[in-house]
Amino acid sequence: MSKTLLIKNGHIIDPANKINQKVNVYVVDGKIAEVGKIEPKADLVIDAAGKLVLPGLIDIHVHFREPGDEEEETIASGSAAAVAGGFTSVVCMPNTEPAIDDATSIEYVHRMGRQARKTHVYVMGAITKDRAGEQLSEMGFMAQAGAVGFTDDGSGVQNAAVMLRALKYASMFKNVVISQHCQDNSLAGNGVMNAGYNSTVLGLPGIDPLAEEMMLWRDIQLVRKTNMRYHVQHVSTARCVELIRQAKKEGLPITCEVAPHHLLLTDDSCCDYDTNYKVNPPLRTDADIKAIKQAIKDGIIDALASDHAPHLKSEKELEFLAAPFGIASLECALGLYIKALIEPKIIDWPQLVAIMAERPAKIISVDKGTLGKGKQADITIIDPDCEYRVDVNEFRSKSKNCPYDGWKLKGKVEYTIVGGEIRYSAQES
Repeated sequence: MSKTLLIKNGHIIDPANKINQKVNVYVVDGKIAEVGKIEPKADLVIDAAGKLVLPGLIDIHVHFREPGDEEEETIASGSAAAVAGGFTSVVCMPNTEPAIDDATSIEYVHRMGRQARKTHVYVMGAITKDRAGEQLSEMGFMAQAGAVGFTDDGSGVQNAAVMLRALKYASMFKNVVISQHCQDNSLAGNGVMNAGYNSTVLGLPGIDPLAEEMMLWRDIQLVRKTNMRYHVQHVSTARCVELIRQAKKEGLPITCEVAPHHLLLTDDSCCDYDTNYKVNPPLRTDADIKAIKQAIKDGIIDALASDHAPHLKSEKELEFLAAPFGIASLECALGLYIKALIEPKIIDWPQLVAIMAERPAKIISVDKGTLGKGKQADITIIDPDCEYRVDVNEFRSKSKNCPYDGWKLKGKVEYTIVGGEIRYSAQES
């Protein structure tokens, strides 16, 4: 017997199908049956009057810490945080302890994701064994096990020859992408924040923007040679934006993402030595934020990704030099993007949905990000005008290292529907 769901009276925004109007969505057996001015009988009806009905949001850069650091986050707790934030799919990074660098580890993450029964959990494997940047990992076996791509996230591959070999090797496998945390460690050194006036005044070692830009420039040359799909993680500088812009003009297969903190915060935030603002790449300057926002407006940025990086309170209470990098923001990411991009009218809702659903799906080569007929019914329903206050004590995430605690944001998630099933409801939370 079929299970049916009708979402009625909502405003549908589906950029892939050029839908931006008030119509209904009918779901049968976990798949989109029809989108239009219809009102069939259904087992369950959701009245979405005054709400936006979107293709399920996709976050292609999260850290769920499992295996190894389950006290910070587990795949189950991270998945619960994801659906509370409106995300129906996430991609876990491999910088766990031990690193996700073989097929067994890929299969483990997938299994734990299925057991959690919240969001779809995808995973990237490490480019090199133990993320040490020396020997290539078993990329073929990991691709076979379902890895959507490869990255040594947290560490850029320092050796150009190793990176070239990785790009050539990955080109043998269908539908995978090489992602890079661009940072030349010979320039970054032991830096803990953006190199500039503030780092000098605070007496903290800085990470020069050139560290990010140099590795990106190098990798663009390698992509030009191999023509392998390449994705730039958490872009943070104006010069990187220009390098990507030029590479795209050349037709190189390069995509990129931006995190919310690089749209809303500058290195001025570090002036009280608050480690919740310690991230890598570091918070930059107003000029960098302006350039990134312009790039989003111009369509140069392909995805918005939270870079959700949970840590223990005891770790973040260490002095700035010793505390780990990272912000936990998965549950408030949508509101942050609305604050950074929709409220100041940098982009409109269809553009935002495109870079939070349709285009991220293409980067990781999954058939999602749309409400097209026959597609899996991954749907996010939000109230765009509902204001809420960020409260880290209400996070589903195990960790609370979030500098947005107390911020007022708009865009409350009402329902997160995965495969036609309600996996999160604000009414029941």
